[in-house]
Amino acid sequence: MADRKNQADLSATEKRDFVDAVVQLKKQGRYDEFITTHNAFIMSDTDSGERTGHRSPSFLPWHRRFLLQFEQALQSVNPSVMLPYWDWTVDRSPRSSLWADSFLGGDGRAGDGRVTTGPFAFGGGNWPMNIRVDGRTYLRRSLGVGVRELPTRAEVDSVLALSTYDASPWNSGSSGFRNQVEGWRGPNLHNRVHVWVGGQMTTGASPNDPVFWLHHCFIDKLWADWQRLHPSLGYVPVSAPQGVVGLRDTMKPWNDVTPEDMLDHTKFYTYR
Repeated sequence: MADRKNQADLSATEKRDFVDAVVQLKKQGRYDEFITTHNAFIMSDTDSGERTGHRSPSFLPWHRRFLLQFEQALQSVNPSVMLPYWDWTVDRSPRSSLWADSFLGGDGRAGDGRVTTGPFAFGGGNWPMNIRVDGRTYLRRSLGVGVRELPTRAEVDSVLALSTYDASPWNSGSSGFRNQVEGWRGPNLHNRVHVWVGGQMTTGASPNDPVFWLHHCFIDKLWADWQRLHPSLGYVPVSAPQGVVGLRDTMKPWNDVTPEDMLDHTKFYTYR
């Protein structure tokens, strides 16, 4: 069973292999398919209508499947590559190793937010914005501008302590672990990190920034941590109202996987 590691613990070779596989998927046109999928669900998921990838109980299993599919795409390029996670309760600064020129590159420049360093900088020619929400064709970041502070470990622990996975009305107004980790209520975990990074991470086309995968890998790890802390608690609802995905309902766009299929991550990977 392969491990997903903290990005801070990756060797120089592991970082290079991850970046090279991501760039290769981009050159093949396969990377942009993931951006298109995510953007479509951001646009269609609503509090009062059908909701699958966001604002709903299936936020976590949907993204677990999405991450797994992307990881498998990376492994089709290099079988040794695993998704790393970004623990933003520890690596909280624009000067963290995550943003090194040899890994994800740094902050955007003043004025237009254009990333000018690292393998995903516009000037390198490897990372055009083909799926975008405006006319700008370059990766943008504004670290710590939209919101000053990333979530703390104490805030994460307070969410992990919650003893309910989710609750009616099964949307962004719900109480429970899912909605607080997604960030519509409580300390605002997942959503706040998107805003802290800024640029494309604040849009439906957020996978344009490869940090998307490391952020969501940590969100997935937090779900795994919550499952370990609350082994008697499971995904709800089992039988869902219209527009919501129940435990044994299939999830779009795959239509061959249910939340129940995604509950045990150890079938696919472990976290170090």
